[in-house]
Amino acid sequence: MVAIHHPAGYHPSNGKMLTVSEVAHLLGAHMNSVRRWADMGLLPSYRIGFRGDRRFRPDEISNFLASQKQG
Repeated sequence: MVAIHHPAGYHPSNGKMLTVSEVAHLLGAHMNSVRRWADMGLLPSYRIGFRGDRRFRPDEISNFLASQKQG
């Protein structure tokens, strides 16, 4: 598993999910790329709230990073 740096306030037991902006920062990518990867199914995402904002689980982002380094 690849170690990722979590945003301030994240702790695995508090269930904090990451925003598009936070994931883009962690991956060194543009926010639109993160959205596109989520739409393509490469990054698992969850829609929340009335607006349908995307949220990401830190462990799934870590798995994505690991899969990118392998292939």
